[in-house]
Amino acid sequence: MYLAVVIDLFSRCVIGWSMSDKNDTSLVQDALTMALWRRGHAKEVVVHSDQGSTYASGAYQQLLEDNQLLCSMSRKGECLDNAVAESFFGTLKTELVDHEDYRTKAQAKQSLFEYIEIFYNRKRRHSFLGYMSPEEYERRYASL
Repeated sequence: MYLAVVIDLFSRCVIGWSMSDKNDTSLVQDALTMALWRRGHAKEVVVHSDQGSTYASGAYQQLLEDNQLLCSMSRKGECLDNAVAESFFGTLKTELVDHEDYRTKAQAKQSLFEYIEIFYNRKRRHSFLGYMSPEEYERRYASL
């Protein structure tokens, strides 16, 4: 299974995500579509990704353009550009996936849903956010 995420850098909230047994353009488009649905169609937001073929595809680039989003891609060999996403995936593996033995894709999807939507966004404290959860941080600071 593959997981694509869209993370808000302000709050570290996972605002869009998608799972599939294929690492294709639909996977990343679905994650971005969820983020757009959740956040509304804000204009001129920077959407950062690596240089993977799914993000460079014409269909994904068209989705960005259609929604007036600005594309930003990591330079080759610059892994720190994606540090927030890499940190999320490392945390996900350490806190959840490495301890699970999923028997079905449905079990994996349900487990990741619960981790992201119930635990990570609502309860997990982040040192970067002053030890608040992403949702708590947004409630406190988003309107400033």
